[in-house]
Amino acid sequence: MARIDPKELEKLIEQSLNDFYKSRLERLDDLKLKNVLQRKNPYLFKALYTEKAHELIEKILYAYISSSDETIFGDKFFEPIAKIVSGGVVSPSEGVDVAVETKDRYIAYAVKSGPNPFNSSAKKRQNDEFSKLRNRLLKLRKQFDPVLAYSYGTKISMPNETKIYREIAGQAFWEELTGNEDFYLKLIRLMGDIPKKHMEKYRPQFDAVTNRFTGEFVKDFCHQNGQIDWEKLVKFVSEKP
Repeated sequence: MARIDPKELEKLIEQSLNDFYKSRLERLDDLKLKNVLQRKNPYLFKALYTEKAHELIEKILYAYISSSDETIFGDKFFEPIAKIVSGGVVSPSEGVDVAVETKDRYIAYAVKSGPNPFNSSAKKRQNDEFSKLRNRLLKLRKQFDPVLAYSYGTKISMPNETKIYREIAGQAFWEELTGNEDFYLKLIRLMGDIPKKHMEKYRPQFDAVTNRFTGEFVKDFCHQNGQIDWEKLVKFVSEKP
């Protein structure tokens, strides 16, 4: 596996965080209130006794953005770092992010942020993608080692009758890539104050979107007395076309 200079690692982490926040800001700028509302559960917010329009919008935005942050962070932070510190290349196959080739092995990593969002149907799809790549690489006559890798967590499992790949997570994953058992800690240490600087720019834009959405929500989904019109909101989200 590749060795990376500490200064280069610092620059890589900073650039990856820059890319992550750039994507967050772009996603925030592209949001439309009604698109966000259609993906959230109005019954849940009513059950939680959310009766202030501003509070409802803030909760919806937090829930919507946090669900996308995991994916963006995996794409913009974990994946590029994994590729560079491994010395590997982008895999020529869909569903595989990094390929590391040794004298006798071809290791194909599908790098995910964490294990929680990866459900059974996604795992079956991943198994199929690994199988297709294995068939394409038969001519190499090397051991094919497919890995579903989680950038945090503790999960470790070997191939079995239902999957051809092994799973590895957290410290074990980063140690395998770098040969350094403390590399997973370096990732958090070297972030330093960079997130704080980005949040100083991100927070005002988030607040501006919250205020704008609140105004739109009050206009479209509140009674004249200011109370939330829950039935109108549920109709918007769920009424058949």
